Amino acid sequence: MSILNEKAEGGPDRTLNRVRAEFLQRWNLWWLAPLGFENSWEIAVPRELAEREHLETITDLARVSKSLHGGFGHEFVGREDGLLGLQRVYGLQFRSIDHLQQAIQYQAARQRTIDALDVYSTDGRLILYNLKVLKDDRRFFPPYEAAALVRGETLKRHPEVGAVLGLLAGSLSEDAMRGFNLRLQEKHESEVVVARDALRAIGLVRKETRVAETGTRKPGFLAYLWGARKDLGRLTLQHLGLSAAALLLGALIAIPLGLWLERHRRWAETVIRLLGLLQTVPSLALLAFMIPLLGVGAIPAIVALWLYSLFPIVRNTYTGVRDADPRAVEAATALGMTPGQILRQIRLPLAAPVVMAGLRTAAVITVGTATLAAFIGAGGLGEPIVTGLQLADSAMILSGAIPAALLALVVDGVLGVVEKSLRPAGLERAQ
Repeated sequence: MSILNEKAEGGPDRTLNRVRAEFLQRWNLWWLAPLGFENSWEIAVPRELAEREHLETITDLARVSKSLHGGFGHEFVGREDGLLGLQRVYGLQFRSIDHLQQAIQYQAARQRTIDALDVYSTDGRLILYNLKVLKDDRRFFPPYEAAALVRGETLKRHPEVGAVLGLLAGSLSEDAMRGFNLRLQEKHESEVVVARDALRAIGLVRKETRVAETGTRKPGFLAYLWGARKDLGRLTLQHLGLSAAALLLGALIAIPLGLWLERHRRWAETVIRLLGLLQTVPSLALLAFMIPLLGVGAIPAIVALWLYSLFPIVRNTYTGVRDADPRAVEAATALGMTPGQILRQIRLPLAAPVVMAGLRTAAVITVGTATLAAFIGAGGLGEPIVTGLQLADSAMILSGAIPAALLALVVDGVLGVVEKSLRPAGLERAQ
């Protein structure tokens, strides 16, 4: 219903029929029969707290909420069908509210630094962290029934797909899904094994059917890196491509701009300050701002990274050319060299170390900031970091963070070699 920009009204069946009709008419997409469970938002509290305060419903929670600390996801806090609506419908008034990533919420609940959190009803961590889901006694949350969505062209070419998926209708409960998800999230079992067990449980696969079992023991970090080496290699190339494109574009714009500012110094302070203001814009905010303009993917990420790269390159280019050794400039002028010749043969060579220092700074900023590009679907080494944050998987987080840091060091080192090669020999001897 969110995609249709409509409100869910009239119960699950009426909502599903409305969605089916609109998706079929607009996009030729077929919603098949629900699988039997909902993956909706719920409010959960530690079971110990629920027993002490006799909490069964969200109305019960509202009664004691003024003395409790809430911890909710960023999206949940800002949505009308999330915390905003709950506060209006139930009168929830928490003593304090923290905005947390989902994986951090569970850890905070275990440590009792928060007392209530938003959860998904099929999350396996509800079992692991001993949380009690409170009943939505005023039916605030809209239905989120799980169902297969299939393209009409696919059903036309392969009608058997609809028949097979139809066998799953109404066969999976929320309790069963929590158990399956727990095995995937925390025990790190193979998706193939868990899916086969789910089909066995509902009688769609014979019990004697075997699949290759995989160990449930979590591998060490080095073993994890080795197992993910192909994906990490691909993500590293994506990350390098994003950073290189933004940095190259930044250099092509910023160096000429810095040279122009040196010739028109009355504009220099204003332009450099405006570019400096871009550095104060939070990276995620800038990336989010790009979505309405350029959509998602690599292009908006490159544009955002390019904007961040401009300031250090422009500033250092302008400063380096402006402050080039005045004695050398005066000598060149006395020899009758034109301003253009002085710029190309005197100022730029003398300014090269300063310009390269700005380029190196921009490169490190770009490689580091590029990890956030994963939030808008641009790929790169930010992908395992973002996924790891959601799953509270430190190995996955480090598998993106460590290569990103090493990549920044390598890029800085390569540019350092370039800087040394561009440094005038006479300048080296003078120093």
